[in-house]
Amino acid sequence: MITIIEIKRKSENLYSEYLKSIISGESFFPKTIRSDKSVSNDFNEMRNELAEVIEHSKDRKSFGYTITYKQVNTRKHKIQSLPEEISFQCATDYLKFLHKEKEAENFKNNANEILTRFPNLIEWIKKYPKKIIENCGKWKSLLDVCSYFTRYPKPNLYIRELPVKVHTKFIENHKAILLDLLNVVLQTDNINHEYTTTKDFEKRFGLKFNQSQIRLKILDTNISQNHLSGLTDIEVTEEEFIKLQVPCDKVFIFENKTNFSNLMNFLTLPKLENAIGIFGSGYKVADLKNALWLKDKDIYYWGDIDTHGLQILSQIRGYFRQTKSIMMDFETLNTFKEDWGRGESINVNVLPNLYPSEQELFLFVKADNLNTIRLEQEKIGHEYVLKQITKIFSSEFQRKQ
Repeated sequence: MITIIEIKRKSENLYSEYLKSIISGESFFPKTIRSDKSVSNDFNEMRNELAEVIEHSKDRKSFGYTITYKQVNTRKHKIQSLPEEISFQCATDYLKFLHKEKEAENFKNNANEILTRFPNLIEWIKKYPKKIIENCGKWKSLLDVCSYFTRYPKPNLYIRELPVKVHTKFIENHKAILLDLLNVVLQTDNINHEYTTTKDFEKRFGLKFNQSQIRLKILDTNISQNHLSGLTDIEVTEEEFIKLQVPCDKVFIFENKTNFSNLMNFLTLPKLENAIGIFGSGYKVADLKNALWLKDKDIYYWGDIDTHGLQILSQIRGYFRQTKSIMMDFETLNTFKEDWGRGESINVNVLPNLYPSEQELFLFVKADNLNTIRLEQEKIGHEYVLKQITKIFSSEFQRKQ
């Protein structure tokens, strides 16, 4: 026999359907709660279960579910008057049982306010009625933000510059729900569809944002003096980096996991003709992908020899096919075997842009996901680094002869 706990659970599971019916105008009541009509073989247990269900019914409390009884000839307990159907006959009975009278009233009021200002949100409300409840007390501000964007799409302002009378951090703190709403209320050509997540909220809706900083080291004195007023260590935004036109042949990209030793490897790069260094930032190498001026450069990437370092190599080679890895090979790995550490597991076996030798290295360090290998950049001696970089320039010089 169904218990009072099951009745409550099943009633709550119907709540979204009830809220949807408020918006659609469809009839919701009477609503039957499906129940298990079998009874316990133990008479006392059956009697206690039945008594509890009756105790919480409308017959006893003047609200809640209605019980329709039927005479049943049970195998163990002979003829018994048992619930044939449990149902809610009206909204009052249902909502008082769930203690949601006030919540449902707020839902109605908020939904009416939303639809008065944005009728095209009706299908969204039907689909996500609980989001109306979750944001109770915030709807005027949310709709004010939506109104601003419909009047001034792609405003090209920082969030805190927007002339909307809401709390300073309101938009920043409610990007998820605003993303949902703006996706519906804005015309499709006022949305940058390549950006889809809350993280890209500013990019999707044409706002200014705090851009990633990309750090460069100019390794050629002539480039520094003739084109950059003698500057050798520069940090620019992603947008500024894309517009750069540095007259160099070679670009060294160093992985950065905010490790000081990695930074020192970057800062102590030797002076090199026609070359610059870029201090990368792990998977943020994606910040470089739109820099078309890198397409015709010789690019060399150096990251940790581990699953993630090789994944980043595959990623950047997806943007710039000519990218070569340096010090990410078995020779380097075995030279510093005493410095191996523990890497992180990864759930892929093939990285699409690796060369065969790099793919072999990837599978080797990946091992069985329990004993992954990691050789961090900081473990590789500076003398070894300079030797490998010198090799690159020596081979390039010989190739051009």
